[in-house]
Amino acid sequence: MATLDLSEYRELYETAAEETALACTLSGILAAQPKQVCSELVSIDGDILTVAGEQYDLSVYDRVFVLGGGNAAGRVGYELESLLGSRINDGVIVTDDVVELDSISCIAGGHPIPTETAVAGATQLLELADRANEDDLILAVITGGGSALLPAPVDEISLDELQSVTDQLIRSGATITELNTVRKHLSKIKGGQLATIVSPATVVSLVFSDVVGNDQSVIASGPFAPDPTTFVDALTVLEQYDIDIPDTVTYRLEAGVRGEVAETPDKTDPVFDRVYTHILADNHTALNAAADTARNRGYTPIILSARIQGEAREAALFHLAIAEEVVNTGNPIDPPAVLLSGGETTVTVKHDGTGGPNQEFALRAAMSITDPTITVCSVDTDGIDGNADAAGALVSRDTIDAVEQAEVALSKNDAYRVLSHQDAIVRTGPTGTNVNDLRVFVIESDT
Repeated sequence: MATLDLSEYRELYETAAEETALACTLSGILAAQPKQVCSELVSIDGDILTVAGEQYDLSVYDRVFVLGGGNAAGRVGYELESLLGSRINDGVIVTDDVVELDSISCIAGGHPIPTETAVAGATQLLELADRANEDDLILAVITGGGSALLPAPVDEISLDELQSVTDQLIRSGATITELNTVRKHLSKIKGGQLATIVSPATVVSLVFSDVVGNDQSVIASGPFAPDPTTFVDALTVLEQYDIDIPDTVTYRLEAGVRGEVAETPDKTDPVFDRVYTHILADNHTALNAAADTARNRGYTPIILSARIQGEAREAALFHLAIAEEVVNTGNPIDPPAVLLSGGETTVTVKHDGTGGPNQEFALRAAMSITDPTITVCSVDTDGIDGNADAAGALVSRDTIDAVEQAEVALSKNDAYRVLSHQDAIVRTGPTGTNVNDLRVFVIESDT
């Protein structure tokens, strides 16, 4: 693994615990970056391409195309070009972290709300996908963020309407599964429809998962995966969260319920017979690396869960309760210890403040920490948490000096303002990966 460099974050930490929390966090992000992951799991020997232990003979294919999208897609494309060179005949990738490529068109898109450039990129990808035949190999690059970066709304729905529905669902606190259930039924690409377009080509899917449980149908809304959801499910989600639905969206979903629009393909569809999926990195990739860093620094690490969901501020109190248990009873481990968790918390947005789930998590934790031995770092591994230029925040008992003001900011979904004022914001910029949230609780011995 590449050497961890904390020098550019030197002004962010003052204590050994803060340094350890940051080191664990950054080592987790580093471990999930495409350069690291691909060097371990993707290789070429003559004509034999090996992906996560499975071998594919490139000599039996006429052409190799690279198709995909997501936060990490550009950097995965770079690693594939470095490995395969001229063997790649063509490709299109849409990402918010653009990389200069040779054989692959790397197109800028927006995240988490889809943009015009993302629609244009998705359209270009669809045009290339339509050229594929049974003698071609598709290397599908599917990473977190792909749902927004590969929008391709159906013809009767405008980008503005798709943006409105997406924004409302995100602000409502809907889970990623619920959000993508809707998006799959408003798209030409999602919910296995891209597999239908390229069939009967062979598809080898390289996946970086940002989804709890690694559900392939949810990661980037599953362009090459069977879809277990239906038009009925999509309408149910919109009704559950009382979304202001544009008439065109309602018409589209109701037409699907009536059978006037074909359902997305499910697991019985033969288009998936030649689709081979490999999850190369996920939340555990980051968690395990963070645990190794903690262990190397003399702490006992424990991974609580990679499946934490729900309201961020409530999750913060749950995690803090475990940390306090460690401090007071040594259960489940004795200090010095590092508690780790992943998953994806959400925020029900009621005001127009600046922040995101990890900042709300960190702010609530900072307001509630009473023990000086507890330090917390919480980030989104893609480097962008909510609507702020931040990955998350690093906090301790001493971070917040005006709890009442912090409470007001939290109530207004404005965690960034307080945390930035206290110099607690962690800024990484786009990290080139996306494997969910990463939370680190460092608990020192009480000396």
